[in-house]
Amino acid sequence: MQVFWHRRDLRTTDNLGLAAAADAGDAVPVFCFDDAVLEHAAPPRVAFVLDALADLRERYRELGSDLVVRRGDASAVIPDVAREFDADRVVWNHDYSGLADERDEAVRAALDEQDTRHEAFHDAVLHRPGEIRTNAGDPYSVYTYFWKKWTDREKTDSAPEPDAEALADVAGDDLPSASDLGFEEPDGAIPEAGTEAARDRLESFCEDGIYRYADRRDYPADENTSRLSADLKFGTIGVREVYERTEDAMADADSEGARESVEEFQQQLAWREFYAQVLYFNQSVVTENFKDYENPIEWRDDPEGLQAWKDGETGYPIVDAGMRQLREEAFMHNRVRMIVAAFLTKDLLVDWREGYDWFRERLVDHDTANDNGGWQWAASTGTDAQPYFRIFNPTTQGERFDPDADYIKAYVPELRDVPADDIHDWPDLSLSERRSLAPDYPDPIVDHSERREEAIETFERARGDD
Repeated sequence: MQVFWHRRDLRTTDNLGLAAAADAGDAVPVFCFDDAVLEHAAPPRVAFVLDALADLRERYRELGSDLVVRRGDASAVIPDVAREFDADRVVWNHDYSGLADERDEAVRAALDEQDTRHEAFHDAVLHRPGEIRTNAGDPYSVYTYFWKKWTDREKTDSAPEPDAEALADVAGDDLPSASDLGFEEPDGAIPEAGTEAARDRLESFCEDGIYRYADRRDYPADENTSRLSADLKFGTIGVREVYERTEDAMADADSEGARESVEEFQQQLAWREFYAQVLYFNQSVVTENFKDYENPIEWRDDPEGLQAWKDGETGYPIVDAGMRQLREEAFMHNRVRMIVAAFLTKDLLVDWREGYDWFRERLVDHDTANDNGGWQWAASTGTDAQPYFRIFNPTTQGERFDPDADYIKAYVPELRDVPADDIHDWPDLSLSERRSLAPDYPDPIVDHSERREEAIETFERARGDD
């Protein structure tokens, strides 16, 4: 028998590790709620995982097998399961965070002690970390050059679902509830989890939205994005299946603009792998700046400003809309993620780690590599980051990407009866004008022009400029 250990790959199709285990026959599917991992979890992600596991278990039952579910230290649980089923090999797919590395090393050591073979596969990415390097042999720290090689590399084909006879006939287990795991129900709505739901999202996007992606992806009211981030994070759909579907969309494109738009979406898959590589080779970026400055950055200790940002009460409408979307949906549009991150780190000059931690608590699609990369990009501390002197103006960002204020009005009810021009002019309106238009919406908590200059001076001091 073979044990296949599910982690961030909650699917039966296009699962390289599962396919390899099933090739040897009698594969036993296992999921372990690891207490060390749960310490870093949050209600939205726990809810999504539980729904995804229910879907996965149902699929295994349709195939004549079932999902074995355990809880505890993976380095004890996985060897125990291998002994329970007299398995001669345990198979899993790689994860690339430091926490996962420590866990997997402990599991490998425990399996070695009992002479159980083990094997891991690169499944979550099209190209494993370190496969794409500079001509000098170093990992890339600039995305553009990484992308050029990524797009030229041959991609592995998706793996078929195992046949029923390749899976072990085992009795599965009940799934715990969120409260059993020590979590409350999430505040906001969580997207439907599972492979079919992910495929529906992919198919809907590739039929239409992917051809407008390049032009409209930055406009949050359009919702012209795939919404596959949580699916890719937890592997309810395989990245090879996603890429192959985008290649089909490329073949069906009827104009050069449509083909460029499909490529723009494929670039997001490459960004995902670029940040996975950055994390893999630089585990310290989770808590430390990737970019070295001559002097420490003088972040502000501003608990009131930080709380206003978390609550969506900054008085900058596009920022507040994003933070309220996060609260209501455990999700935020990517352009708005950049805007709110820039506001926290440049307008408020609050340490990016505060924002990263809040996103980790609130996002259903939180991914260590992607979120860390995004936050350090906005803070001008990361690899290939936004230059410190290019500071988003939240007002002009709102005017450009939400010109009719449709997105803002969807999440900031205090402003629903206010004309779009006044919403975008909110920081420049007089106090009496603001009170007349929307008495319940807050005044701006900072002056952007002043804070912009202060941020530039702060980073110049960190650089050691005279």
